[in-house]
Amino acid sequence: MYQHYYGLKEAPFSLTPDTEFFFGYEAHQEALNVLLVALRSGEGFIKVTGEVGTGKTLVCRKLMGLLDEEFVVAYIPNPQLNPNALRAALADELGIEFARNIGQHRLLKIITERLIGLSGENKRVVVLIDEAQAMPEETLEALRLLTNLETEKFKLMQVVMFGQPELDKKLSEQSVRQLKQRITFSYQLKPMDKNNIGSYIQHRLVIAGYEGTELFNAGAVKEMARASRGIPRLINILSHKAMLAAFGQGAKQVDKEHIRMAVKDSEQARVRRSFFGWRFTLAVSLLIVLTGGLVLAGGMLV
Repeated sequence: MYQHYYGLKEAPFSLTPDTEFFFGYEAHQEALNVLLVALRSGEGFIKVTGEVGTGKTLVCRKLMGLLDEEFVVAYIPNPQLNPNALRAALADELGIEFARNIGQHRLLKIITERLIGLSGENKRVVVLIDEAQAMPEETLEALRLLTNLETEKFKLMQVVMFGQPELDKKLSEQSVRQLKQRITFSYQLKPMDKNNIGSYIQHRLVIAGYEGTELFNAGAVKEMARASRGIPRLINILSHKAMLAAFGQGAKQVDKEHIRMAVKDSEQARVRRSFFGWRFTLAVSLLIVLTGGLVLAGGMLV
């Protein structure tokens, strides 16, 4: 709607994990560095956690693009599977053709043969599991057993789990303690630092084709930092709505009032006022009321 008005070629704040818009702020770049080092070191289990909206899926997709020909990637975006379905999904990702009524023992055997074959070609298999907190405990155990397959030199399969903090709680269960012990590298994604938010917004606008001066002024960026709490998904949601508000008013720049309009329309965003900010707002409100009262009284006296 506002793309032509602001000279954009595409939507700058889409919620889809498009790696073209990847912004390497500290947390995302550190996570990628940890993952690349761990995978090239041959580690078996690696874990990345973060709150909703911190960009776990985007980091996962970016990692897929960075892995070179040495790696064969199996991507499992929906891990809410039973052990049998997990093995079938893995076989599909590895390009294995099999009858759907195949026995699980036979399926496991051909997966093993495929892994050994890839190892003979000097390939490493990496399984990327998104939303891993949704994986049932019995499926986590089946995954651990799959990673028992190894040569004298390295494991035949490495696993990277991306999940919300609930994943840590699940891994603390006694029934999956063996898997937790195998996690040698972990990283927790933090929200974006307030100093990076303006650069992040401008980066996405430029990728989308914007060629003007900074579209979001300093007041808008400051308000965005307060309302979004540095969560990239919230920044995208609020930026999109603020641009709609600015476009609706015919404004050429997004200011803090447009951000506030976006916040009012977004349940996820909460502007946390300080104690002194609350007192100031209350004082102004009382002053307006009292001043109005005095004017009214004066009018009656006249």
